[in-house]
Amino acid sequence: MSSSKIYLIPSFLHESATQTIPAYVTEALHHCQCFFVENERSARRFLKQLWKEMVIDDYQWFTIHKAEEAVQQEFRKCLLLNKNIGIISEAGCPGIADPGQLLIGLAQQMQATVVPMVGPSSILLALMGSGMNGQQFRFNGYLPIDATQRVKALKELEAESIKKNCTEIFIETPYRNNQLAETIIKTLHPDTRLCIAVDLTAETESIRTMTIQAWKKAGVGDLHKRPAIFCVMG
Repeated sequence: MSSSKIYLIPSFLHESATQTIPAYVTEALHHCQCFFVENERSARRFLKQLWKEMVIDDYQWFTIHKAEEAVQQEFRKCLLLNKNIGIISEAGCPGIADPGQLLIGLAQQMQATVVPMVGPSSILLALMGSGMNGQQFRFNGYLPIDATQRVKALKELEAESIKKNCTEIFIETPYRNNQLAETIIKTLHPDTRLCIAVDLTAETESIRTMTIQAWKKAGVGDLHKRPAIFCVMG
């Protein structure tokens, strides 16, 4: 059992969107003694934006990567020493499509106090703006890279969406967005709805929902290297 507090600290989806982080997140930083982060360099920069007086080198830093065994062992040590810990994802909320979930699971096993904090989640923002079913939805992470397997996965998602009246949500590595969008439009039924949400919380944010048929006529535009969320409703 540990008396540690584990603060799940949300980070910006876009560096200009400082307004998306509530003030109480900055207050929580004062209670942390060490940080487990997905990317140390960007996490340090992010925390200095929140708290300019913060002396970064006064804290212990650990990089999560895929939360491999070595990182989990360091996390256990911090819990056994009853240290308060901040977990920071590269973008958005820790534990949501993020390797930090494994560390949060360890914290629960050791009965530490887990404190999830309010902040931007690209998955939820896309769903909110899509106009699709927010009562029943499923996040599927990344689709297969192989072209044949990707088409199969898309057809299965569409069929599942129709069967369960469910919004299917997925993502892609930003430099492959254009290829994915092209495959979606070629594969799915003309009446299926597709939402493409890009650059969420940035000034260039765009959230558009149309049928596949309408997307074919209008065109998707260039999504290359733009963070995107895709939602499908069959």
